[in-house]
Amino acid sequence: MATVKDFSVEEKLVSLVTLQKIESKIDEFQILKGELPIEVSDLEDEILGLNARQTRIEEEINGINEFINQKKEAIKEAEALIKKYEKQSTNVKNSREFEAITKEIEMQQLEVKLAEKHIKDALEEIQDKVVGLEKAKKTIATKDGVLKHKKEELEKIIATTEAEEKHFNKLAAEAREKVDPRLLHSYDRIRTNYRNGLSVVPVVRDACGGCFNAIPPQRQSEIKQRKKIIVCENCGRILVDNELNDGVEVK
Repeated sequence: MATVKDFSVEEKLVSLVTLQKIESKIDEFQILKGELPIEVSDLEDEILGLNARQTRIEEEINGINEFINQKKEAIKEAEALIKKYEKQSTNVKNSREFEAITKEIEMQQLEVKLAEKHIKDALEEIQDKVVGLEKAKKTIATKDGVLKHKKEELEKIIATTEAEEKHFNKLAAEAREKVDPRLLHSYDRIRTNYRNGLSVVPVVRDACGGCFNAIPPQRQSEIKQRKKIIVCENCGRILVDNELNDGVEVK
């Protein structure tokens, strides 16, 4: 059977420091991009919603126009019936027929007035919709301009850092394979707890390089011996001595 190499604590610490330095380099690229990726994504979502709103308003206007056309047709039909009944009224045989025709004429006249009122109300509604539509179009145009500017800014950053970022991402993947799985789990857990992403820090001027809490001399001596994994009692970060930290370079 093949034997699995049992790495010393010092070798484990070196692998952790190496990974930390590589991923800190990657973090620098993200800091350089800042909030731009999120801002671009949010703007794209917002513009998508505004476009949907514009489409909905346009569909509503089209629907109102169809309603108006229907009412105009109803007016034409009513006016045609009025003319028909008026012509018939000249040939009535008795007062009963005259009253019946008169009622029909009045009914159609009411239909015309009602249709005209519906058309008036619909035209006012269209005016309101047009105001909303123009507002939506202006907002979209403004947001499109901002989005274009932010995309260009982000693309410039990506263009200047893409090669380096790919390089360090590859190094990070390779470095992760060399870290003890249990330590890697702890490293990732600690890393997500802090905005600066620092899981492994050196002792600097007798203090933790992460939270700057003072490290007792005895504890510092143990850290320099590199015989066990020691964490900061205040912040929980993994501590290494300055000499080991400075001895690891990533390019």
